[in-house]
Amino acid sequence: MAIILYARKSVERENSISCETQLEYCRSVIKPGEEDKEVITLVDNGFSGGNVNRDGFQRMMKLVRQGKASKVVVYKLDRISRSLADFVNILQEFKEHKVEFVSSQESFDTSSPYGEMLVKLLMVFAEFERTSIVNRVTQAYAHRSEMGFYMGGRRPYGFELVPTVIRHIETKKLNPIPAEAEQVRYIFQAYAQVSMSLRRLRDILAAEGRQPLNGSVWTTAKLSALLKNPIYVKSDADVYEYFDRHSTQMITDISMFTGECGAQLYGRTKHSPNSPDWSDMKLVLLTHQGIVDSDIWLQCQQKLEKNRQIGNSVSNPTSWLAGKVVCEKCGHTMTTIKGRVNKSGEVRRYFNCTGRSHKKTCTGPKVTIYAGDLENMVYKSISVKLADLKGISRTARKEDTAEVNDLKLKIKAIEKYEEQLLDTILASGFNDDLLALANQKAAQFKRDRSALCERLEGLKSRDDKTDVAVNLTKFWKTAGYQRKKAVAMIMIHKIVISEDGSTKVLWNI
Repeated sequence: MAIILYARKSVERENSISCETQLEYCRSVIKPGEEDKEVITLVDNGFSGGNVNRDGFQRMMKLVRQGKASKVVVYKLDRISRSLADFVNILQEFKEHKVEFVSSQESFDTSSPYGEMLVKLLMVFAEFERTSIVNRVTQAYAHRSEMGFYMGGRRPYGFELVPTVIRHIETKKLNPIPAEAEQVRYIFQAYAQVSMSLRRLRDILAAEGRQPLNGSVWTTAKLSALLKNPIYVKSDADVYEYFDRHSTQMITDISMFTGECGAQLYGRTKHSPNSPDWSDMKLVLLTHQGIVDSDIWLQCQQKLEKNRQIGNSVSNPTSWLAGKVVCEKCGHTMTTIKGRVNKSGEVRRYFNCTGRSHKKTCTGPKVTIYAGDLENMVYKSISVKLADLKGISRTARKEDTAEVNDLKLKIKAIEKYEEQLLDTILASGFNDDLLALANQKAAQFKRDRSALCERLEGLKSRDDKTDVAVNLTKFWKTAGYQRKKAVAMIMIHKIVISEDGSTKVLWNI
């Protein structure tokens, strides 16, 4: 293996030592017994030591990495690099490839105990410098996040980045893209249905041609990530409560959760896909308008956490008529069972008498009662019933909704004050004067909270809401599994199946 003599000079100056002279000093420290080794001289003339993008230096490091060098000799340490971080990394690489490093003018020899000690000291300072840089970057990131700046990365689907100024600082903010935002809302609303799974949602989006407008395709992983992201939610008191319950550090003041802006999570955490642990995460409100209502977003979070994969009436072995279908012969409830796959690849469900399968006391209907056929028949019957009914939908006035959210925020703020009061009492060692003052404050908090809760209940139950005529038949046509089940529970007393397969519906309405 060769001995490499390396020389570098930035610019030609009078009285500055030339590269040729540097190499002469380097040759002078070659030890007796090393004269027979190959000596390679590498020179960088007119290159700064502030970076490592130098031809001679790069050739030297290539030889080191190829295992063709046993020693590197320089005139002074700063000939290698003027950057401490770069210098330490270079020394570390020399050590990994068992290459000695010698400075002819500074008695620096990594093969000696003194040289090894200096290397270790340099490593300590380099690690301190690296840690300081990381801390400065982290603090700057946290500070900008707390100010409501979008912190970069791939843009969230549904938004574009537009230039803006926040607190006199030029940055970028998220702005909804109408077509993409509408697709995002559709995804949240569809998944919020109890009967919808991620896989089923993916298939529906593909069948309806609702693939991402950026040319990619929806996958269950992409849909899951989108549904979990608080960047889309109109953050209100309920969203604050949700993250606070998950021990997330709330950066933005509670009073700002007015149901308008989206939020951003940052920090590191360990969590499973369906049961997130956000105790080490921070939540901050951004400046953009949210595009998904909080109740829909929260319904989706509950489903994701519980990892429920509930199919629709085709893939789900249950039926929205479950609990209503009974056998006329024995009076026992009939439940749905999945049949075998037919020639067309369809799995048909059918109703089975539990008096036959469980009790062994009944022979059940003599014909197969297919669930899909019965559901279609009852569905049409309910449509006829609803056409004769007039419905009134009670929709809360916009000002009532805003006041409800404001009341929730105030109640939550009082709960925070009560927690702080308890912490103060515990820290004080139960000082008598402080306890007396704390009791007064606690009593005031209780009165304030009671008044707020009373007002909140009053708003929820008030009758002076906007009356809107409802076309019940139209709602029924677009009803999902859960809505169908709810309507059946209200309208139907029971569905009686006779031995010959005939059906009788007994109505509540």
